Amino acid sequence: MDKIQYYDANQIEGRSMTIVLDNGKLETISKNSSKGAGIRALCQGSWGYTSIDGETDLKVGIQNASELAASMNRNTPKDKIILGQVPKRKVGSMPAIKINPKDISMEDKVELLREIEKHAKEEGIKSTRVSYSESILTTRFMNSENEEREYKTVRSGFAVSAVAAEGSNYQAGRESRFNISGYEIFEKNDPYELAKHAAETAKSLLTAKTPKGGALPVILDPELAGVFAHEAVGHASEADLVLQNDSVLSGKLGKQIASPQITVIDDPTLHEYGYYPFDAEGVPSEKTVLIQDGVMNSYMHSRETAGIFDGVSGNSRAQGYSMPVVRMSNTYIDKGDATFEEMLEDIKDGIYLIGSRGGQVNTGEGVFQFNAEKGYMIKNGEVSDLVRDVSLSGQTLDILNHIKMVGNDVKLTAGHCGKSGQTVPVTDGAPHISISKATVGGA
Repeated sequence: MDKIQYYDANQIEGRSMTIVLDNGKLETISKNSSKGAGIRALCQGSWGYTSIDGETDLKVGIQNASELAASMNRNTPKDKIILGQVPKRKVGSMPAIKINPKDISMEDKVELLREIEKHAKEEGIKSTRVSYSESILTTRFMNSENEEREYKTVRSGFAVSAVAAEGSNYQAGRESRFNISGYEIFEKNDPYELAKHAAETAKSLLTAKTPKGGALPVILDPELAGVFAHEAVGHASEADLVLQNDSVLSGKLGKQIASPQITVIDDPTLHEYGYYPFDAEGVPSEKTVLIQDGVMNSYMHSRETAGIFDGVSGNSRAQGYSMPVVRMSNTYIDKGDATFEEMLEDIKDGIYLIGSRGGQVNTGEGVFQFNAEKGYMIKNGEVSDLVRDVSLSGQTLDILNHIKMVGNDVKLTAGHCGKSGQTVPVTDGAPHISISKATVGGA
């Protein structure tokens, strides 16, 4: 058989649970258990991959992946892959879990969700939805280089949404909190206040106007600025997309691509939702500075892309035991020294955009469009009329260069990121940032 130069295996065992209340009625209690392994083998330039559900015979799995890699290499030979070296790092500390979710009864969990729902069901609210999720996962890694590592994570979170209606006008408010923590997430965050806030947002948007679109000075709140950092900058910094010529940041290493005030970081060592002590290739995690003072400093790498770019690996992730791909973790714009009040005074007239309701980004062309949850017009340096149905769009590099002020108030928001058919937990964030000119969509 053709020579196999490397193999590795990720064994995953865990359980997860989701509870959903729709308009106060118990809609879903889903419990899932998973056990299995994903195994890769490398022959010259070809990866063979196999996954096993249930009990794992690693020898058989490695044999199958190796045969597949050798067969692919014979049939469609590719240039030999030279894997980057594993950097010498210590594995960081694990987050402390105060309350194990499995120690709380199902009845207590459902009752808490019912109480949260009551606080969202204010007068004028037509429908509500409250959900809770938890997962406990053990990951074991081994490879042909005699590396063996293991870790266990507990993640939990909740979300509450409320919809207000007036005739055919429906508006929604939503709040969520997720983290790499146990049931203490309800102690760290007040779910009742968040439920009320979701309801108030929905009701207030009923009477909000849609602004006139156009090019305006803009302030982004930390959540929407964080979405920009993740979607427009983070994905374009993933080295596999750079290799596929699907990144506007290709060929930009060492070049000034943004305002000197901008530093963007991806840091899996932070005890946030995107945390991992080592990646899906067994590489201990470490902070990566993607943009340093406006200069493109580094891409995120797997061992394969690190070998090609002479970079540093540690950014491979997988959903369960799927094939690892280059992924973000906790990605954020670092703090500056401006205050929100200074931004308002500087802008005079413009718009303040808050929250995110999704959007699209094309990393190859470097264009994006994000929908804000809401906004406020800025008049004479003061926040004024509430507006809705408002979006931000533009070219990534233009926006990066038009960032005028960076706030001192970084805030992180947890969520999930999809890529290559896989979803993983992430966190993104930023301080408030002001942009001298951006395209705002409205009426």
